[in-house]
Amino acid sequence: MKTVKDFSKEINKCSKCGLCQAVCPVYKVTGNDCAVSRGKFVMLDGVVKGDLKLNKNINKYLDMCLKCGKCKEFCPSSIDVSKIFETAKYEYMKNSFAGRLIFFLQSKLIFGNIISFFKLFTKCRPNKNDNALKVTYFKGCVNDVFKNDFVKKIPDVYIEEKDFECCGLPFLSSGNLERFEKVKENNLKLLEGSKYVLTDCASCESTLSQYFEDKSSPVFINLGELVVKQNMKFKFKKPLKVTFHKPCHLKNDDFIKPLLANCENIEYIEAENYDDCCGFAGEFALKNPALSREIIRKKAESIIKTNADIVITTCPSCVMGLSLGLSGSKVKVMGLAQFLNSAAKISS
Repeated sequence: MKTVKDFSKEINKCSKCGLCQAVCPVYKVTGNDCAVSRGKFVMLDGVVKGDLKLNKNINKYLDMCLKCGKCKEFCPSSIDVSKIFETAKYEYMKNSFAGRLIFFLQSKLIFGNIISFFKLFTKCRPNKNDNALKVTYFKGCVNDVFKNDFVKKIPDVYIEEKDFECCGLPFLSSGNLERFEKVKENNLKLLEGSKYVLTDCASCESTLSQYFEDKSSPVFINLGELVVKQNMKFKFKKPLKVTFHKPCHLKNDDFIKPLLANCENIEYIEAENYDDCCGFAGEFALKNPALSREIIRKKAESIIKTNADIVITTCPSCVMGLSLGLSGSKVKVMGLAQFLNSAAKISS
């Protein structure tokens, strides 16, 4: 397993230009340079040189990160920010009591068995068609807990479901790199031979794609892309105004407009900054509740301005964040599968 010192060259690539400030949702709220990538690199450089210890205070700032990836996309030096922070987090957590406790709760014995229990009741059994497009369906933990049968309604697709573990994102976020490597190894074995992998969670797809950084990757296709590819049509009972929140981990949202164009009685209204982070990000919201609420509040304001009846998204974590921000408003928050499943008529 790598250490922070192994990333000394990458850390020193940071020119402290400050461009990451322009895109960091946390910095926009706090104005705190320790909350943005370059500030964290200054601290980690001190750790590498031995001037600072990887202590509780530095860990606090490592937790002050949404893992949205926007700083990496905007960085002139293309520094893999997330990998460095994950490694630093791992170094700190493995040597702390709280870290060892969290790692135990995330073990296959605890976390894995809880998910396995829910799988007994939520297993998807779509119709098989040997002549159709064959895809391997990665359900993700949320669909393992809350059953989603929409995929059964997609025509001309042979959907194969396997006994995958969690994609591993929660483990990366908490610095549990050893657990991540174990689920990665298991999931890679199950993905062998898969040409197409279907996901309906942007975070799952983004994490799975990391498995293939040094090897040939299958084609990842999200639920929206597959629905458009199969030219499915949806009729809703009454006219509705809909807007879309693009999750940070969603690489491509080109599918959303053609998909909604195939929805009768649906008017699409694009929100200002529709691709800004919702501010939830699971563990971030638990450790930084005030910051999370402020980012969520700003996101909710832009959605409410559209006067939409529904905001749809493709990430369960975003559904939770948006639901908090829009509580008390008329706007209903729905995952894409839930929204499409609510149509009065589905055809192809």
